[in-house]
Amino acid sequence: RILLLGSGFVAGPCAEYLSRRPENELTIASRRLENAQALADRFPGSKAVTLNTDSEEALDKLIAAHDLAISLIPYTQHAKVIKSAVKHKKHVVTTSYISPAMLEHDAAAKEAGVIVMNEIGLDPGIDHLYAIKTIREVQAEGGKVTSFLSYCGGLPAPECSNNPLGYKFSWSSRGVLLALRNTARFIENDKIIEVSGKDLMDSAKRIHVYPAFALVGYANRDSTGYRERYDMPDAHTVLRGSLRYEGFCEFVKALVDLGFLDDSEQAFLTADAPDLPWKHLLARLAGVEDTATIENAEALEKAVSDRFAIDDESEKTRIVNGMKWLGLFSDQPIAKRGTYLDVLCAALEDKMMYGQDERDMILLQHRFEVELKDGSKQTRTSTLLEYGEPNGVMAMAKTVGVPCGIATQLILDGKITQTGVIAPMDPVINDPIMELLEKEGINVIEETI
Repeated sequence: RILLLGSGFVAGPCAEYLSRRPENELTIASRRLENAQALADRFPGSKAVTLNTDSEEALDKLIAAHDLAISLIPYTQHAKVIKSAVKHKKHVVTTSYISPAMLEHDAAAKEAGVIVMNEIGLDPGIDHLYAIKTIREVQAEGGKVTSFLSYCGGLPAPECSNNPLGYKFSWSSRGVLLALRNTARFIENDKIIEVSGKDLMDSAKRIHVYPAFALVGYANRDSTGYRERYDMPDAHTVLRGSLRYEGFCEFVKALVDLGFLDDSEQAFLTADAPDLPWKHLLARLAGVEDTATIENAEALEKAVSDRFAIDDESEKTRIVNGMKWLGLFSDQPIAKRGTYLDVLCAALEDKMMYGQDERDMILLQHRFEVELKDGSKQTRTSTLLEYGEPNGVMAMAKTVGVPCGIATQLILDGKITQTGVIAPMDPVINDPIMELLEKEGINVIEETI
């Protein structure tokens, strides 16, 4: 009996995988019953229930009635799910990074004989599996990994990247934008490099994966712990980053320069404030107060582009044209959402969601610099390129949901036995997962250059 908490787009491929086994009884729980029901209707033998995870009693009751809980709800809720599961001696699977709040339950989980498997989606997840695989292979050959660079991106397929950011959203844009404000840390030539959120977009570099893609990458979160976590003590450079198409970072940087990523409440942006045309909001952010400039399209465009910390005039023009495409220079009233960030999100979600017949793409590449036993050097790469199905399962949903489903089934089958709050860092856990991923057509291409 499996409890699936959450009915978002990742839940579908996970539920589909688990529903193939007739002995699996799946309960899908969501805050809104109709969302859970819509998913349950697709899989015979599944049932839907409503659940508010704020109710400890309701959560306890549901978890106690199942053998394992999959938590695909926001990561801030995982710790309470784990706490309840440990109390009732039930296993847990999540696709999220292990947070300090989750790790607090490690000792109790071990004592209760409970497996809490985390970080088993795409990134984190598939990235760990194939990083550990190559690192252990190199070490078994008597060699060492001297540099590890890993980049992953969820992007529109090239033919669907038809907007100024070369990016599309399949769910809320808020999380994507907030992540761009985070400080990034990585190791470069044995030095810890820290890049502040405001400099993150400036730090992006060209990344060559395939000649057909114009990609850039920038560091993501804190990579400094991975030298130890992946057990590669000889690595002088360790960086995990995000991939975007060229042009994305400059556009976002311009939005940052204007102040659009500010998520503090503004009285004039609340729901009951007077209507405000987009060009008036843009003028306000650009520090323009006189009506003549606001009403003169050319003057307003110049005032706005003067705020960009960009020297290239053609690039400024491209970004202004992109902002026009988004409707930021128009007379249209803004969606009053309380903050500059949320007002921007409303505009992005209006124009940049995946449309009918469009497909997404995920691209992951690890690049290992290796020194062999005899002192010779080589580069090894592990690359995953997956496309979604138009109007069907998205590549991102598949590559997060399927590994999660596989790990769940392996726990239920007694093939994964390591207790505590864990992530896939051990070949004993990882090898069976990789074998089953390949059967699902999720193939990572490994090459030596």
